[in-house]
Amino acid sequence: MTSIGTGYDLSNSVFSPDGRNFQVEYAVKAVENGGTAVGIRCKDGVVLALEKLITSKLLKAGANKRIASVDRNMGVVSSGLLPDGRHFVSRARDEAAQWRQLYKAPIPTSALANRMGSYVQMYTLYSSVRPFGVTAIVGGWDSEAELPVDGQVGSGPKVGSGGKKEGAKHGGPYLYMIEPSGLYWGYYGAATGKGRQIAKSELEKLNLSEGNLSLEEGVKEAARIIYVAHDDNKDKEFELEMTWISSIDGPTKGRHEEVPKELLEEAERLAKKSLEGDDEDEDEEKMDL
Repeated sequence: MTSIGTGYDLSNSVFSPDGRNFQVEYAVKAVENGGTAVGIRCKDGVVLALEKLITSKLLKAGANKRIASVDRNMGVVSSGLLPDGRHFVSRARDEAAQWRQLYKAPIPTSALANRMGSYVQMYTLYSSVRPFGVTAIVGGWDSEAELPVDGQVGSGPKVGSGGKKEGAKHGGPYLYMIEPSGLYWGYYGAATGKGRQIAKSELEKLNLSEGNLSLEEGVKEAARIIYVAHDDNKDKEFELEMTWISSIDGPTKGRHEEVPKELLEEAERLAKKSLEGDDEDEDEEKMDL
């Protein structure tokens, strides 16, 4: 059984003898060459951040946004091939628009992740297409305000089978990551791209499952993680792009928006200061040795 794709990587719909789809694995490699993207689920919202590598000095700062709004309460950040990411966003917007037209409400984050996961997986089934060269992180706030007061739709029973579930809660922050194979999972913190391993280890230190991190703290932590991942790879210059979604009572009123310039600059300043502190600690350790 071969570990390279000799003869078995020429078609998207062919498995190797050991059950691998090499075209999907190549797509994952394309993602690993992209800038680091991070999503953090906080107690009162979601933060999306991206390390946008500057490939030319002629590029206009602040243009060519890589984090996109799918619906007013939902955003997507992707790492990998930029055209594939744009097509992914375009399809996600179509799915959100169809849901809103049919159900007269914003699409839940889980439903969008399910639909987009199925769409991406479809591109791994046929020899006439190739897999998506992106891993996308979808973040959104599912609002309780869009649901009936009693949590029930229609005139069905109040309790029991088909009725309202006692203690059930609706709405809140949600975060999903969709891979080139179509696989998707719900996350408290997600990372993809070149610095994903370092970013994941930093996210694990935050204990996000306890739900103690506020949205503003999430912004600062996301900036720090992007800077740490970039510093380790020693890449070219980059631009930090960040957006957030809060509850209806929060700063964004349940909408997906860019992080305000003042807060973004403060987060970058703290991230750089944290890096400088780490460098000083390393120098002291070397001197002690």
